[in-house]
Amino acid sequence: MPKAKKINDTKNPNPMEALLQASNVSNIRKGTQVNARILSLSKKNVLFDVGAKAQAVLGEKELKEITTYLPYLGEGDTVKVRIISAESREGYPVVSMRTFFEKGKWNILQEKKKEESDIEVVCGEYGKGGVFIDFMGIRGVIPKIQLTTGFLEDPSRLQGQRIKVKVLEVDEIKNRLVVSQKAAVLQISQKDMRERFEKIKLNTTYDAKVLGVSEFGIFCEVQGVEGLVHISEISWEKVTNASIYVKQGETIQAIVVEKNDEDLKLNLSIKRLANDPWEEIVEKYPKDKELEGEVVRKERYGYFVRLEPGVEGLIHVSKLTGDENFEIGRKIKVFVERVSKKDRRMSLILPQTDKPVFYR
Repeated sequence: MPKAKKINDTKNPNPMEALLQASNVSNIRKGTQVNARILSLSKKNVLFDVGAKAQAVLGEKELKEITTYLPYLGEGDTVKVRIISAESREGYPVVSMRTFFEKGKWNILQEKKKEESDIEVVCGEYGKGGVFIDFMGIRGVIPKIQLTTGFLEDPSRLQGQRIKVKVLEVDEIKNRLVVSQKAAVLQISQKDMRERFEKIKLNTTYDAKVLGVSEFGIFCEVQGVEGLVHISEISWEKVTNASIYVKQGETIQAIVVEKNDEDLKLNLSIKRLANDPWEEIVEKYPKDKELEGEVVRKERYGYFVRLEPGVEGLIHVSKLTGDENFEIGRKIKVFVERVSKKDRRMSLILPQTDKPVFYR
């Protein structure tokens, strides 16, 4: 092998070629994995310092993939590479970045989260969980609550845009990436977010601004902290559509029932601000009491009748003659047959119109 030349050889006007000619490939073995420092980076070639006073180049096949990663890498960065050829036809080692392509991007995300540095992502479509994003092939999401006011009303406007965000959650095992556009724009640090979170107290009622509604419930903001009123915590009665109860932008009262310290989120409840109607159910609805209720739905096993908000009873199919055809919304007379406070269930029967067969 020819003697290594100095990198600043003035006779060679091509710095890349000069660097390669300066390589000393001693102690470089095929299959070895090393930490390599990026010396030069472009779409056409990537040059590494792989130690032992040697430089190496990225293989041609993987060079085609490097474009995706160019915005996230820079000269001086250190990445893991594997030697795939100790000496190519040109006489220089060739390396693979496959380990980085598969694992290194997660390391970048972990580091960015730790440093609270911004990353650049490409926005995709808006779905149930928020705005989907892509970072070097990793799919993530910007929750709706983590958008600035300008995009809250129409998150779909972000589709196709390349924006800056901060990393909130990153978990390679779960393939989970959650980022915040709002934190990047307003430069909100994790320290600020935690301070706000720590000020929120459990079992305390707060004003909550409604940021959006989904099939999961109501997304809110409490003193700058993300919160969710799950659909099961909106009312004591069965809720199938949260948008009936609130509108985006309005302020509601909600009580904090749980604090998730790991992701700095709140679980909220509206219904717990009102009395649970099942607490005194046995006293209020004793056996054989005659009542009037509203038919709210029909199932294969019978009719559900609402007696008051949060209290429904079932007329089981075994208690029906088969001739009934109650319309939803119809008011009917019923009797209480059985009540279970523990199971939150009530069995109802219809008034008898004919004499029983055993009547004397």
